Amino acid sequence: MKTNTYDLIIVGGGILGTFHAYHALQMGLRVLQLEKDNFPVGSTVRNFGQVVPSGMAGEWFDYGVRGLEIYQSIQKEMDISVRNNGSIYIASDNDEVQVLHELSKHYQGKGYDHELCSKEQVLLKYPVMNADYVKEAIFFPQELSVEPESMIRQLHIYMQNKFVDYTLKYDTTIVACEDKNDAVVVTSSTLENFEGKKLLICNGYEFKILYRSLFDNSGLEISKLQMMRTKPLAHIHLPGNILTGLTIRRYESFEEYCPSFQKIPMPDYYQELRNYGIHILFKQATDGSIIIGDSHEYAAGNRLDELGFSVSSYINELMIAEANRIMPMERTWISSSWAGYYSQHKDHILEIDVSPRIHVRTGIGGKGMTASAGYAEQSIGKLF
Repeated sequence: MKTNTYDLIIVGGGILGTFHAYHALQMGLRVLQLEKDNFPVGSTVRNFGQVVPSGMAGEWFDYGVRGLEIYQSIQKEMDISVRNNGSIYIASDNDEVQVLHELSKHYQGKGYDHELCSKEQVLLKYPVMNADYVKEAIFFPQELSVEPESMIRQLHIYMQNKFVDYTLKYDTTIVACEDKNDAVVVTSSTLENFEGKKLLICNGYEFKILYRSLFDNSGLEISKLQMMRTKPLAHIHLPGNILTGLTIRRYESFEEYCPSFQKIPMPDYYQELRNYGIHILFKQATDGSIIIGDSHEYAAGNRLDELGFSVSSYINELMIAEANRIMPMERTWISSSWAGYYSQHKDHILEIDVSPRIHVRTGIGGKGMTASAGYAEQSIGKLF
């Protein structure tokens, strides 16, 4: 049987696996990347496409900032849908304003470019916003957005064109791997074998094929998110990533760096939204449609099926009502709704070294689009 040999085999075609491949290729390694579906359809394409280091803390902020540089450098060579329109967090009450000012002080100390915006400045830039909702905002001009449905496939095309030592195979499900001391052999569902010096498993939330018992006790959990998309709305212009009051009350940078975060009360109005993990984000796509979301429901990593695959109309109604409090949002504008899933871990990511040649890196959660590029750079540096 023919055997193909590589320096690194990566199982998983999403953003985390792809940036591991990218950095390995930058080191001159021969890389094979394998994706079980006809093209990536998991967490990488079912999200907002926001690259927002401002919402992260610790080393993950640093990975996100590095990611901004990596995305921009690739975009200069090929259009992978990266847009530099910045991110804005809009505060809706005085408690959220206080937290914004504390975050501003933190980022002043780090030299991370931003500006505080008055109510008048926000409404001038976003006249569609409801004036009663807006109190103040903080804006990060360097942050990015991408089109999630197309970005990863464009990135794969870019890498295929740029690196002669890159092989990408879609529709290739790996069902077994064997460590033979000096190499790893992986076997596909069509009984094709591939041999590599190292194997990296970036399997998103697919825990039933490889090393199932390992994942059963890994501490991973699955988050189910609901999102909606409007039809193209020519009369609305929303540049950048729009994050709102509930986001301020959720993201880790506010929790980590703002002294008032734990003290501010949760308004009764927000309680039901919080029960479903709802915080409202907007991002307008290039065709004028607007993605709105999202909600969060959780299950253990090995109990994905318990979350189901249906979309709750009640949760959507809660999101539309809250979105309409921020800006006019009519139900008739909604053209589609979907559920996305991602795996996450209490340690921010699951890193398991099964052997000196077999490595697992998964469970990056909602940080994937922002932090994968920077995280994968240091991860590959450690592996090689």
